[in-house]
Amino acid sequence: MKRTDKTLLEQMRISDIEIYHRMELLGLEHNALTQLASLKPLIEENIDFIVDEFYKKQTNVEAIAQLIGDADTLRRLHSAQRKYIIDLFSGYYDTTYVNNRLRIGMVHKRIGVEPKLYLSAVSTLKEIIVKTLTKSIKKNDLLSQAITTLDKLLYFDTTLIFDTYIDSLVGEIESAKKQTEIYATSLEIKVAERTKQLEELTKIDPLTNIYNRRAMQDILRREIAVAIRRHTILSLAYFDVDNFKNINDTQGHIEGDNVLSTIGQALLNTVRECDVPCRYGGDEFCLILPECELNNAKLVCEKLIQSFTRTYPDFSLSIGIAATGPEKFIDGDQLIKQADKKMYLAKKKNGCQIKL
Repeated sequence: MKRTDKTLLEQMRISDIEIYHRMELLGLEHNALTQLASLKPLIEENIDFIVDEFYKKQTNVEAIAQLIGDADTLRRLHSAQRKYIIDLFSGYYDTTYVNNRLRIGMVHKRIGVEPKLYLSAVSTLKEIIVKTLTKSIKKNDLLSQAITTLDKLLYFDTTLIFDTYIDSLVGEIESAKKQTEIYATSLEIKVAERTKQLEELTKIDPLTNIYNRRAMQDILRREIAVAIRRHTILSLAYFDVDNFKNINDTQGHIEGDNVLSTIGQALLNTVRECDVPCRYGGDEFCLILPECELNNAKLVCEKLIQSFTRTYPDFSLSIGIAATGPEKFIDGDQLIKQADKKMYLAKKKNGCQIKL
């Protein structure tokens, strides 16, 4: 249940029994409170003086004057203070009385009244009320009893007001803690996402935008393990650009980079979604083809050659294809060596060639 669905009494868990215990702790007895209530007409008769005198002294304190702020607010405070003082002498100190005191604490916290300012105000109010009572009550024992009871009742009020003040502070701390936890969690997610992005970037060759050699070794190891588990064939195509050194020497390294970049794009455009294109190093590339027999692997490579030669009809690729599985398997290094050997066999012929 939200806080706004509960009264302050419910939030603070203050019942009639709790009110009785609090009064008992302060020695607030029924007879003494009844006697205090008998002075209500006297207080009502002098209420304007008490309130005016109270705010005359309060507004002389710069910090309090700043909190009050303007004449309209001061008039509203005059009205509220009248009610507060008369309630002290009402004779009714039930849940309604307590709830009003709790609300005072909540309001004081919201507008930023520091505890020291509130306690100073209570002291000032008590001083003015006692001065008023002293002028009118001639019996010393009655005056003494009234002052003692008033003192205890103000303590009673202060404990209630500080309870909500402290509860509000705790609520702010809990809210701030929750916001901090939410922020920390979101930050962790962002860091994790960024870390993942950076990890992915370390696996990608920046020139060709396909996996680099280090990533390829991990992926090939994983795909062989999958093929072993599923009893499927895994093919690997290994290829490079024929006479690539000559391209760099005669047309420059920028054109050489353009050729490599074109191969990377051709791989991304022509291979199956499950295939893994990689730059092995320099002008050498590998294409991992899961669940792909040699003849089907050759068809994929033919599409790659067609895509590449549309951009560079004067250049050629030599491709070697090796396979492992579905019954007997070799490791990744052996598979790469076999495909590499077949690539050199393909190089012995002119133009784009594929060797199975």
